Amino acid sequence: MVDGLDRIRCDCSVIHGDTVNQVKAMMPEEEKLYDLAELFKVFGDSTRIKILWALSESEMCVCDLAFLLNMTQSAISHQLRLLKQSRLVKNRKEGKVVFYALDDIHVKQIFGQGMIHVQEK
Repeated sequence: MVDGLDRIRCDCSVIHGDTVNQVKAMMPEEEKLYDLAELFKVFGDSTRIKILWALSESEMCVCDLAFLLNMTQSAISHQLRLLKQSRLVKNRKEGKVVFYALDDIHVKQIFGQGMIHVQEK
């Protein structure tokens, strides 16, 4: 036995129709599940996670993020473009400077829940 993994297998041959039908009725449309999977893919890069963490603390410009993360402005801009396309960050211009921030409170909540999960023992 490896960490109880042999217990995962289901040996029953009976389909629990009520449960299956109840879950099927609640299942989101395929397109929504695809969109959700795409959103979570964006969280799969440590550079983007660092940017999101920084922006959860304060809005910042590309120069500040590049200095903070010891990366080029070009690399930061590339990641910000992906985060913006995924509607995780937004920007505002102040003169010639563009500031980035988390798009809305939902992004901070997703991020916060993820941190709670990884810190559990």
